[in-house]
Amino acid sequence: MTIDDAPREALRGGPRELLRWVATGAAVSRADLSRLSGLSPSTVSQRVEALINQGLLEETGAGRSRGGRRPRQLAVPTGGAVVGAIDLGAHHARVGTLDLSGRVVQARTLPVRIEDGPEQVLGSLLAEVAALVGAAAPVSSDGASAATGGEAAGALRGLGIGIPGPVQHATGRIVSPSRMPGWNGFDVAAFCAGRVDVPIIVDNDANLMALGAHRTAHSELDHAVYIKAGTGIGSGVISSGRLHRGAQGSAGDISHCRVVADPAPPCSCGNAGCLEAVASGAALVTALREQGVTVSDLTGVIRLIDDGDRHATALARQAGRAIGEILAVVVNFFNPQVVAIGGRLADCEPLLASMRATLYERCLPLATQTLLIERVATSQDVGITGAAHLVIDHVVAAN
Repeated sequence: MTIDDAPREALRGGPRELLRWVATGAAVSRADLSRLSGLSPSTVSQRVEALINQGLLEETGAGRSRGGRRPRQLAVPTGGAVVGAIDLGAHHARVGTLDLSGRVVQARTLPVRIEDGPEQVLGSLLAEVAALVGAAAPVSSDGASAATGGEAAGALRGLGIGIPGPVQHATGRIVSPSRMPGWNGFDVAAFCAGRVDVPIIVDNDANLMALGAHRTAHSELDHAVYIKAGTGIGSGVISSGRLHRGAQGSAGDISHCRVVADPAPPCSCGNAGCLEAVASGAALVTALREQGVTVSDLTGVIRLIDDGDRHATALARQAGRAIGEILAVVVNFFNPQVVAIGGRLADCEPLLASMRATLYERCLPLATQTLLIERVATSQDVGITGAAHLVIDHVVAAN
């Protein structure tokens, strides 16, 4: 059983939680970890030594004595070892390196053309990761490193990648993406593993946003739903404190749930009336153009809404209601403690207000009695933060 498979109760005092307590400053010594976890000092010491041997914790000196021997202080290493992260979108990618506590070391946003295909897009992004890590070896045009050795290359402990389409998590393979021509069936993990000699973890971008937002803002909550609303729409589910993917990795994919009866706008998946076809950023652009409003992309839509354009505002409210109707089913069925929306449409107040009103109208009172409905309260780095935590969890579980 891996950390991802273990019940939340079993994680109390597990390696990941010990690491998290030190990373957040809640604990600075073995005694602190024993107090927080309820585990015996000998058990804590054994687990801490294992984390130190893995390079995930280090001893930084002696702390203040409370009447006995001065305790040795613990910290997450801040220099050297990092994890790489790629949060890929349809038009942009966020690339970064993060330390072993999940804090961003360096990050940059790059324009991409998803239609250029996986080899070209991923090859260029791997080269960016290598540049951020500081690899001395040159990188070829296909993203392959000319050398795998060197101190800088050895500092990379793993790479997490978020893909804006369905991902079979166990294999790292993309399955029938609707807006990614040439990507269907592509083995992202294998492609990247042939170019960087570290563990590669691939997941849907909404799942990475959910994990990053949960670890950053709601780690004390057990059940949460995070929606990513941008060019497309997706969501990630946290159940019993951990990311829930379902049997094949498609849990949380609300984008192709039907919300409009015939006649309905066609969806990129081949069906009609899907949530993505009526409430995504791409759908708003299309609808405005059909009304004769000149708009080129989602940025233009948001600008119109901010300026109070009646056509754009009305469409945003309709989109919020559509998202709220689907989420009402999710909330009634799953009963989360928080529903948070991220992505570029999260800052659209008419959409958020309409979504919130629909949830309160359509959900059972018991389901919304203490439900938090809010924006994802983290920055543009939430996706790469989730990717980093995914890698760190894997490294901890594998040792």
